[in-house]
Amino acid sequence: MNGLLQSVKENVVFCLVFLGIIAGMFVLAYVVELAFKKKNGDTEKMLSTRKMAMVGVFSATAVVLYVLDFPVPFAPPFYKLDFSEIPVLVGSFAFGPVAGVMIEFVKILLKLLLKGTDTAFVGDLANFMVGCSFILPASFLYQFKKSKKNAILGCITGTLVMTVFGTAFNAVYLIPAFAKLYGMPLDVIIAMGTKIHASIDNVVSLVVMCVAPLNLVKGTSVSLITVLVYKKLSPILKSGVRR
Repeated sequence: MNGLLQSVKENVVFCLVFLGIIAGMFVLAYVVELAFKKKNGDTEKMLSTRKMAMVGVFSATAVVLYVLDFPVPFAPPFYKLDFSEIPVLVGSFAFGPVAGVMIEFVKILLKLLLKGTDTAFVGDLANFMVGCSFILPASFLYQFKKSKKNAILGCITGTLVMTVFGTAFNAVYLIPAFAKLYGMPLDVIIAMGTKIHASIDNVVSLVVMCVAPLNLVKGTSVSLITVLVYKKLSPILKSGVRR
């Protein structure tokens, strides 16, 4: 009985931390976007009715790409690659960082409603946080000056931030939380990495050799596709939006 109560308590604490992180990402995006709006004299609402409708469209697209994830040969099977950040990044460029975080959040929410979680919510927190660590730096730089050069610079910066943050976040918090909440010993998780890379013998080597390359591949792929399609989509996305 005590074990069950402890497990429930740990899951509740984790969910509260998850909600706190989500709120923190919204606050960060709001503060930065508000500063840019004041600087540029932009009086448009951050989340107008039209923007909210577009958030819904982009979130639906993102969740489809999210559930179509697939394993990669250089990481254990619980690490999967998906391209759901493409519509999130496009939406962030078009409508701002707050809309980007909203798309990321609704994507996770829709996925949980449609598919549930098989990682005790740890994978969903990881996707949200790592996604935000990518799209926020990219959209901040693009909001500073909306040009192709800044879009590319933002994508490069976002990819680097996501790689560093995602690697550290996995090592310090996510993997230990997954082991605890999912009931899988840490040694077993490390052994799954050792089967792929013989030199993996601890959490640090696991994330350096598996998580970092995964985030680099994802960030680079998403960036290339976004830069290629955004210019063509931009006139359609911005039509009817008051500047």
